[in-house]
Amino acid sequence: MDRRTKIADRLMMALAVATGVASMGLFAWAGRPTLVPLGWTPAAALAWDAGLSFLFFAQHSCMVRRPCRARLARVVPARYDGAFFAICSGLTLLLVVVFWQRVPIPVVRLDGAARGIALALNGVAAALLVVSGYRVRRTLDIFGLRPIRAHWRGEALRMAPFSVEGPFRWVRHPLYACVLALLWIRPQMMADGLLLSILWSGWIVAGTLLEERDLVADFGDVYRRYQQQVPMLVPWRGPVTVSSSSAERVRN
Repeated sequence: MDRRTKIADRLMMALAVATGVASMGLFAWAGRPTLVPLGWTPAAALAWDAGLSFLFFAQHSCMVRRPCRARLARVVPARYDGAFFAICSGLTLLLVVVFWQRVPIPVVRLDGAARGIALALNGVAAALLVVSGYRVRRTLDIFGLRPIRAHWRGEALRMAPFSVEGPFRWVRHPLYACVLALLWIRPQMMADGLLLSILWSGWIVAGTLLEERDLVADFGDVYRRYQQQVPMLVPWRGPVTVSSSSAERVRN
């Protein structure tokens, strides 16, 4: 591998990690102030925030779909597919958080024991999110680095065999389930927070349904059986054991 190619690879990896970590960190910052105040009325600010949300939904949902990825493959090297997606998503999310307008009109404000319960449940959801992310670390390549590293080694990218472990025994999409819980379990919610919870919850559910369709296309009857045994987002059943040696692992 020539030096110029190695530099380009490292640059793509650094950009993917930097934009991803920065954007997700700012997005998760509950006390984040309005970084670029526009001085608009509450109604105008909420409309602006909704527009920013739909901008991210459009970018993310378009780029994750197969037809869009097939078109990008004509101009983006295959090993950069995941990193390029992570960079674009990170930059778009940064745009959202930087220009998001806070609307400090209280919608929900819990006190006393109710506030303590909400904080405890929020902490549990955050802990489960970390645990779920750790359990899928071998298969969830959030920054798209694995194909580049495999290219360095001259190896084909290998997928782990299908198996259902840990949080995947309770719900098919534990990361999404934890994010939904964090969106709604709050001791205090302002008007813009309610808007964010409604819009982003709807997008997560819609995106999960679309992803389910892709997973059925990829895994066939193996995934259909998994759907029958394990709930999608709400763990209303007990944990189950699902195994298969002939399919790939469910990614998230």
